[in-house]
Formats: sequence, C-alpha cells, structure tokens
Amino acid sequence: MNQVMDFFNSNSPENVSTSVKLLLLLTVLSLAPSILILMTCFTRIVVVLSFVRTALATQQMPPNQVIVGLSLFLTFFIMAPTFQQVNKDALTPLFNEKITLEQAYDKASVPFKEFMSAHTRQKDLQLFLDYAKVDKPKTVQDIPLTALVPAYAISELKTAFQIGFMIFIPFLVIDMVVASVLMSMGMMMLPPVMISLPFKILLFVMVDGWYLVVKSLLESF
Repeated sequence: MNQVMDFFNSNSPENVSTSVKLLLLLTVLSLAPSILILMTCFTRIVVVLSFVRTALATQQMPPNQVIVGLSLFLTFFIMAPTFQQVNKDALTPLFNEKITLEQAYDKASVPFKEFMSAHTRQKDLQLFLDYAKVDKPKTVQDIPLTALVPAYAISELKTAFQIGFMIFIPFLVIDMVVASVLMSMGMMMLPPVMISLPFKILLFVMVDGWYLVVKSLLESF
C-alpha cells in the first residue's frame, strides 16, 4: 500500500506520465458507454435492427445479445476513421508527452464533432443553442458538446424511426392480406400472426433482408 502511495506522490517525470495515462484510461472507461451510445452511430443501428425484429414479430429472435453485438461491430466499422483520427491527433501525442491532457481532450473532440455535425439536423442543434442562449458557432469546432451531443442523439432517433417505418410497410401489407383472407374464410378464432409469420420470414429471406438492412445503414453514413 505504501509503495502505491509513493508511486502517486512521486514527482519524477516517469511516474507523473504514468499517472496521467492511468487517469486518462479510467476517465475514458467510465465515459465509454455514454460515448458509444450518444456520440457514435450505435443508436441508429441498434434502433433499426430492433425495428426489423419487431416488424418480423419473431419475439426474441434474434436475441438482444446478437442485435447489440452486431450493432457494436458495425459501429466500430463505421467509426474506424474517426477513432483512427483521435488516436493520431490526441492519444499518440499525449502518450509521447508532446501535448498536455487538456490539449488531448480538445483534439480528441474535433473528429467526433465533425462526424456528429455531419448527421445532425440544423433544427435540432439550434434548439439547444437557443435554450443555452449561445450564439451561432462559426465553425464546427466552436459547437459546444453539451449542445451537439443531445442534438445529434435526437437526430439519429428521427432517422432511425424513418428507416424503421419503411421497414414496417411490406410486413404490414402481409399482415393485412392474411387478416383479410382469414376473415373472408370465417376463421375468426385463428390468430393472423400465426399465419403471417412464416410468410414474413420467407419474404425477408428471399430478398436477403439482413444484407439490405445493413447496406442501407452503411450507406446512410
């Protein structure tokens, strides 16, 4: 215990540098869930994939773990250029002791701001800027994260719900056709979902649904 305290109380450059790295790592790990959900494309992807499962009416198929796992890997794939830019501009210079921790935070926020601002509606951003009584920023770097992050989040939710609506339409048509046929045959007691489910799965498989959904998500960014 005394050795640990001596390590953090030491004023030697090597120990101070290691302490800063440890502090940065703990800070990033504590904020990682919020960063992943609200500052990347994860929200749009997981919402759209959840809409696909709901439209198919397959209950828990695919399971939540599969949807979240696929969303994570798609997020890492799409956000790879942004993460690489953060590593190049902020993390690597910080670990090489070329910039301070405060400068690293500022440099790391720039790629995220550029990504989020490109997919944020002006209306949503202006809502938070007006509420905070902040003047219109001249550049992307001048946009405060406190306004950009929630604006980006609601913009992503709107986009995800628009995609989800388009996904629902063909499956809704199948449900309506099956319900009409059963009603015309007088089979009132037979749940239409039991009959429409195989047809919806068949349609989804025939058109290679997962490929089309993932392709649409990739192209939307």
